[in-house]
Amino acid sequence: MSGMTAAQRRWVSRAGAMLGLLLATFALLFGPASPASAHAVLVSSSPLADAVLPSAPSEVVLTFSEGVRNVPDKIRVLGPDGARVDRGEPAFDGAVVTIPVDPGGPRGTYLVSYRVISADSHPVAGAYTYSVGAPSSPPEDTANDTVDPGITAAVAVGKYLGYAGLVLLVGPVLVLGLLWPRRLDRTGPARLVWTGFGLVAAATLIGIWLQVPYTTGGGLFSISGSALSDVLASTFGAVLLVRLGILVAAAILLRPLLRGSAGRADHILLAVLGVAGIFTWPLAGHASASPVPAVSVLVDAVHVGSMAVWLGGLLMLVGFLLRRADERELAAILPIWSRWAAVAVSALLLAGIVQALIEVATPSALIDTTYGQLIIAKVVLFALVIGVAAYSRRLVQRRLVTERPGRMRRAVWTELGVTAVILAISAVLVQTPPGRTAESSDAAAGGGIFTTTLTSSLLSVQVEVDPAETGSNSIHLYAYTLENKPQPVVEWTGTAALPAKGIEPIEIPLLPLTDNHATGEISLPTPGDWQLRFTVRISDIDQATVTATVPIT
Repeated sequence: MSGMTAAQRRWVSRAGAMLGLLLATFALLFGPASPASAHAVLVSSSPLADAVLPSAPSEVVLTFSEGVRNVPDKIRVLGPDGARVDRGEPAFDGAVVTIPVDPGGPRGTYLVSYRVISADSHPVAGAYTYSVGAPSSPPEDTANDTVDPGITAAVAVGKYLGYAGLVLLVGPVLVLGLLWPRRLDRTGPARLVWTGFGLVAAATLIGIWLQVPYTTGGGLFSISGSALSDVLASTFGAVLLVRLGILVAAAILLRPLLRGSAGRADHILLAVLGVAGIFTWPLAGHASASPVPAVSVLVDAVHVGSMAVWLGGLLMLVGFLLRRADERELAAILPIWSRWAAVAVSALLLAGIVQALIEVATPSALIDTTYGQLIIAKVVLFALVIGVAAYSRRLVQRRLVTERPGRMRRAVWTELGVTAVILAISAVLVQTPPGRTAESSDAAAGGGIFTTTLTSSLLSVQVEVDPAETGSNSIHLYAYTLENKPQPVVEWTGTAALPAKGIEPIEIPLLPLTDNHATGEISLPTPGDWQLRFTVRISDIDQATVTATVPIT
């Protein structure tokens, strides 16, 4: 590099830095082993996985951790001979899916294969087996396609482009509207804004297109008119269509602002459209399916908006203002921008903490899940950015920017580089199961569920206790006739007692979910052999009481 001019060396240095940043970004996007895992999980089923039943059931019931919706012809029950035994369309009632099946099926092992869409628009796929009479070789379902890895990568890239476009759009528009000196040319910033506008529009259209193969399985062009209609009719599709409408309206108002001729009314309308547009990001993601959706949507919108203002403003600062504005203009602009940045960073920090508390839920999920580990990485990088931002703010407060402009530029470039990596982590986070969901999935897969079937002269009751440990436990009850058909129940009551340690019966509040399915929550404070007693009333005069001994560890 000895033959290069100083300007050429700076250009090569910046190009190398941006190449390194690009490689880091793509490593984050493609590095996680399962970036598109389902965000809802199967928490219980009837029949249970690997259960051996005396006779074939008339329905299969799947219960998920959150509401799900149907993917046409992607829920199947195959008999021992590989033939389908499900009859008619499955019924969806929030998180509960009921699949009618032929009760006259042969003896052997059955396969339940499913693909549904979770409340936050991500596919949930899986399969399990149960047997009638005695186990046999399980059938295979080759028709339930898995998501093409290229599709999952494209979805992540599309989300990153959407975030990048939002940064190039929101921050520059704010600076042009409120801080840009009249004498400076607007051509460069206008190109930046239109680039951001194009990226957001393209990412939105790509998101709608990719959602079809992402949810139904198949490749990039495995798209039918009916599948596309299903996506557009979903909450995810409706939100993205609203975003496109907002972009069309914003395009009309952006022209006078970029020319420098926008009035106060134009600014107000653009601000309203901007806020509405930012809300489409949480409404199409995790936040809409969180335990407290109103809070999650609000804090996620604050998080995304603050990021766009801060990072977009930094781009305008380093790309244009620090190079073009004179000393007097910078003396007026930088203190205002410094206050904006401080507010944006504070909002980012507060919103991020609230998001993490909701989505991670427990300390163990912060450490043991991919989502929690990404949160930790994001916090570490954010702390680095906070330190650099504090250094920049000191330069502004001491009025050293005009005396030492190189320091300010290097600080801002550092902020941009680290926050771009944070942006990549955010793109991966929206494709990764939240800590609360991943931990539920691990618990469901961990085999900590106690299950038994209790029989009386009137009916049988399938009992599930999860996780069968001290502390809070979930109880699911399923009632069947003696012919193993669903038994409608008028009233459920239950108690739990530990006679060996002098604990008298504690009432278990039970909530009916379907005609033959009820659930309840109870805290069992002490390990031991707990006696669970359930009374099931099926008419005004007929009822049965069954008792189970459940070892609680």
